[in-house]
This record gives sequence, structure tokens and C-alpha cells, in this order.
Amino acid sequence: MFSIGIITASDKGSRGEREDLSGKVIAEMLAELGEVKHYVIVPDERQALSQTMIDMADNLKIDLILTTGGTGFGPRDVTPEATLEVIDRHVPGIPEVMRAKSLEKTSRAMLSRAAAGLRGRTLIINLPGSPKGVRECLEFILPALEHGLEIMKGEASECARP
Repeated sequence: MFSIGIITASDKGSRGEREDLSGKVIAEMLAELGEVKHYVIVPDERQALSQTMIDMADNLKIDLILTTGGTGFGPRDVTPEATLEVIDRHVPGIPEVMRAKSLEKTSRAMLSRAAAGLRGRTLIINLPGSPKGVRECLEFILPALEHGLEIMKGEASECARP
């Protein structure tokens, strides 16, 4: 079992003006993978997002951080920039798969700017802001996620196949 952190990027959600349905979908879908140790809704602000990721990774030692929201073209959509600011190594395959598989459902998938990467022994993945988008993207990446986390933590051989 892995420790999981969920960060929802939402101005309205952080002010209590909107219920966070996407964060609930993440928690529900990852129940078999691990336990949500930290969950927070922050405004769509680069510094707030990056500082929250740093705190979860460095201080709370969370294995997997999933963000939801802030990956589009809006002027306050800065989650990928915050993520790229804090990661040590890129993991481009995860957002590539999410975009490619999502393109089979909607041409709007090409508008996603989601990123993924490693900060020490923490994997950070950006997900869309909608519950439907979160559910679809997690369905695409969940089959490989456990193995990747095991490798990251030194609990599996990189040569082993899922």
C-alpha cells in the first residue's frame, strides 16, 4: 500500500464555493492502491500549488501525489508549471498516454497540458479537473502505476513486467 496525496487546484473550491467531486473520484479509484494521507484544495496559484507539492513530498513523504484541475488554457491554469518547478525528473509517458487515450474519446484531449514527474521518491501526476476526465485518465494509467511506484521505492525489479 502506498501513501497518496490529493491536491485540487480550484479558486472556487478553496473558498468553499464548489464541491470537489474530482478529488473524491481520485480517492475512490485509488482505494486499492493505497491510503489518502493528505487531501487539500488550494487556489489556482503557482506558489501555493508548488509549496503544497513540496510539503507533501519532502515533509509528509507521500509516495503518490495526484493533482486535479488547472491543466487547461485558462489564465489561472498553472498546475503543470507548478509541477515542473518542483520535480527532479520528468515522466512524460504518463501524460502522453492520458492524452493519446483521451483523444480516442474527444479531440479536446489535445488541449491538456498535464505533466508528471518524480521529486525524490514521490511521483506527481496532473489530472484533468472534471470527474469524468479524472476517471478516464486514471483508468488508462492505473494498470502500470503500482509497478512504477514499486520501482521508485526500490520494492521491485525494473526488469519485471506487470
